[in-house]
Amino acid sequence: MFAAALARFLGQRGIFYGWVMVALTFLITLSTAAMMGLVAVLILPLESEFGWTASQIGGPLSLRLALFGLTAPFAAALMSRYGVRRVVAGALIMIVSGVVLASQMTKLWQLWLTWGLMVGLGTGMTALVLGATVAGRWFTQKRGLVVGILTAANATGQLLFLPLAAWLAAHYGWRLAIIPATVACCAAWALMICLGVEYPVDIGLAPYGETVPVPRPALVVGNLFSRTVDVLIEASGTAVFWMLFFTFFVCGLSTNGLVQNHFIPLCFDEGLTTVVAASVLAMMGAFDFVGTIGSGWLTDRFDSRKLLFMYYGLRGLSLIALPYSDFSFFGLSIFAVFYGLDWIATVPPTVRLAVQHFGREKGPMVFGWAFAAHQLGAAVASSAGAMIKDGTGSYIPAFMASGIACLLAAAAAMWLKGRQQPAMA
Repeated sequence: MFAAALARFLGQRGIFYGWVMVALTFLITLSTAAMMGLVAVLILPLESEFGWTASQIGGPLSLRLALFGLTAPFAAALMSRYGVRRVVAGALIMIVSGVVLASQMTKLWQLWLTWGLMVGLGTGMTALVLGATVAGRWFTQKRGLVVGILTAANATGQLLFLPLAAWLAAHYGWRLAIIPATVACCAAWALMICLGVEYPVDIGLAPYGETVPVPRPALVVGNLFSRTVDVLIEASGTAVFWMLFFTFFVCGLSTNGLVQNHFIPLCFDEGLTTVVAASVLAMMGAFDFVGTIGSGWLTDRFDSRKLLFMYYGLRGLSLIALPYSDFSFFGLSIFAVFYGLDWIATVPPTVRLAVQHFGREKGPMVFGWAFAAHQLGAAVASSAGAMIKDGTGSYIPAFMASGIACLLAAAAAMWLKGRQQPAMA
């Protein structure tokens, strides 16, 4: 009821309701990604309060990252069966419940249950596949730009709340640090319930760039798990899929798995305070917002493989150069600019390649599997980074190895350049 009234009001003023869906999805993605990113400022307080080691904390955090990705392809199937509103509403309830329970934990297994299982599953339901689904349903033109905007929300949300959370954790304890992101998740839930619409045709509209409303697709029937796995089996017979799988694995390895989780402890080891290090991460988030939206604009105009080559190459060089900065605020600010512009700019060209080669219906599921690879890479980096720190006393070898992996991903994107394959039926 609220959505229909708002759609009429906006339509009279020449504003497409799809932009409301973009705004809703932006807020949902921003708030749930903030829940993912909060752990970066919780590691040191948890070590101090409970006496847990970096490796012990890294285990449940790796589970969270793995579930964040492995849930994605199944989330796309669930949205096609039950709708975006229901799936998102359930996911937000699970996330908020998880962090509220985490605030009362006293045992390590409770960290596995709350931040590992509940937050991992919930945020996986609202991950990048949600943005790809909304963009695919509501936009034919400017789809790359929309994907860029929603991707920026994901990466920026993981970083934007960190300075405030770090300040709250330092002055009032880590339990109060979760409050801002929790409030944002509750607001996103209420707005989606009131204003969320599944398809443009539900309110008599055509997708942006088309003149005739597109009928709802046939209801997905049968076993959703089998359908999702069947798409994986079919796609895995193509070179495009494996390029996307490998490069996105490296993307996760070099972003939220390593930098998001271990950048603050790295800077702390080098003599910086947690608040300063969190401010540098937030700076990365600000530049990522610009870089990822710019990537969406570029994806609508240029070869996606060339863009991936450029993004992974620059990211790899910046990570390799990081240890040679003096870890001053000035030196890290330069790193934040170059790395931040490229934080997750890889998503729009990856989504475009998935839809281009595997079709509008199966493309989001294929991207979901690529995103699963992204989070598997993140989980590997989260655990390996902690183990390298415990074994060598430094995070620097992990950052150097991640930079080398990015250069290999750049080479993989160029290897596939020009290899055209037909879209799946």
